[in-house]
Amino acid sequence: MKRILLGAGLGMAAALALSAPAQAAKTLVYCSEGSPENFNPMLNTTGTSFDVALPVYNNLVQFEHGGTKVVPGLAESWTISDDGLVYTFKLRAGAKWHSVGDFKPTRDANADDVIFSFERQWKTDHPFHKVSGGAYDYFNDMAMPKLLKSIEKVDDLTVRFTLNAVEAPFLANLAMPFAPIMSAEYAAMLQKKGTPEKLDQVPVGTGPFQFVAYQKDAVIRYKAFEQFWGGRQPLDNLVFAITPDAAVRLAKLKAGECQVMPYPNPADIDAMKKDGSIVVQEQEGLNVGYVSFNVTKKPFDDVRVRRAVSMAMDKKAMVAAVYQAAGVPAKNPIPPTMWSYNTAIEDYPYDVERAKKLLADAGYPNGFETDLWAMPVQRPYNPNAKRIAEMMQADLAKVGIKAKIVQYEWGEYRKRMQQGEHQMGMLGWTGDNGDPDNFLYTLLGCEAARQGGNNLSKWCNKEFDDLVVQAKRTTDIAARTKLYEQSQVIFKEEAPWYTIAHSVVYMGLAKNVVGYKMDPFGIHRFEGVDLK
Repeated sequence: MKRILLGAGLGMAAALALSAPAQAAKTLVYCSEGSPENFNPMLNTTGTSFDVALPVYNNLVQFEHGGTKVVPGLAESWTISDDGLVYTFKLRAGAKWHSVGDFKPTRDANADDVIFSFERQWKTDHPFHKVSGGAYDYFNDMAMPKLLKSIEKVDDLTVRFTLNAVEAPFLANLAMPFAPIMSAEYAAMLQKKGTPEKLDQVPVGTGPFQFVAYQKDAVIRYKAFEQFWGGRQPLDNLVFAITPDAAVRLAKLKAGECQVMPYPNPADIDAMKKDGSIVVQEQEGLNVGYVSFNVTKKPFDDVRVRRAVSMAMDKKAMVAAVYQAAGVPAKNPIPPTMWSYNTAIEDYPYDVERAKKLLADAGYPNGFETDLWAMPVQRPYNPNAKRIAEMMQADLAKVGIKAKIVQYEWGEYRKRMQQGEHQMGMLGWTGDNGDPDNFLYTLLGCEAARQGGNNLSKWCNKEFDDLVVQAKRTTDIAARTKLYEQSQVIFKEEAPWYTIAHSVVYMGLAKNVVGYKMDPFGIHRFEGVDLK
């Protein structure tokens, strides 16, 4: 794989010059906020790693550009049985695979690829199941192994999924990044060569852009796939310039070194809106930022302590200082824009004296020592975790709690949090499919409380879990709404999280960018985007 060397004195435009004449090629540079863990979204749960896979892969179904409606992907149509248990997908003919290195596909995408892609995550004896660590967090946290009864090849272009139970959000789930269709032929070649891990590092898909090269922590390059089933892209080249600092991303946007930048500092947004060279897009985020209390570790195994800590921290001050006009205080685990949001729930008040009394009742009249993990990256649900951690630390000191701030590199941070190493830890979530199940079951259900799961608090409450599982098995929206509203009451009473904020999401674009639409799920797509 050809490495790209960045000269220290070169501007990004020059450093990313491609072999084609610069004036002839349309190259869009996206200033991304972080480095990917790998290029296989089956293995990841972060938007950063999803973003790098989206140009390459297709799912069976996908969300419409900029919306939440499920539309055809590699499956051009599908039918659902009357009992809601059998989904039959008709694949589109002629969907071509990318070529990379010494891999040249000999056939188009077919049912074998679909079965390979799902069985890798599902079947523990699958030859690729344990490759690259084999942690399929989304697949497992959504209880897909229990849900799936069979996946069958009807013919080369027809696949039948049979479920063990009705699953209301099933189609929307299949449109999520964790369910890409990968080439079984490419996997077989890599396995024969003894390098199966390359499937996750050098991606081959059927998507609009073809992977070219990755220089760790610096740059990712793609080129338009000439045989893409959806039509050749207006852009010739797509470049991810990895730029963790928001101020640097903005400077690059102003200098013309990138054309799209995510996650600006809230303090910069007003100035960006007044800058004639920049277009600012915004939308209410389908997200929540929170602190996870690890209920398997003392003293957070005591609900009185969790409630006390929730009352000891001044949420409104944090949101005003860090999010500014780009956020609202959160009281529920789902955002207020999502159906079934329980407006009747009251948040814990900021009340130092009540917090002290609760701590004394729990046996900690003088407080205690704890860690407080702070994310090392900017996310839409938390633009400055270190600053919030410092404000929390100061608030907690007033009730005798000594909090030590902990940080790790992003991939390591997420991994350790999922293993449950923290006592208190910050993270957040941006919805993947517009369904409350994606928050309440995936992040708080008992299935996800396993070590390595997305239930970071390792909180398993049977009453809560029964409600959200029942909601999954119900197709009536009114009935589902009541179940989710009840589950939010239990969540608030048990306080496995300290909910911080829901944010408004902003994107900065150069004025010559055409066709870019913000995604409601917080990921960044470049299909159909052009430069004037």
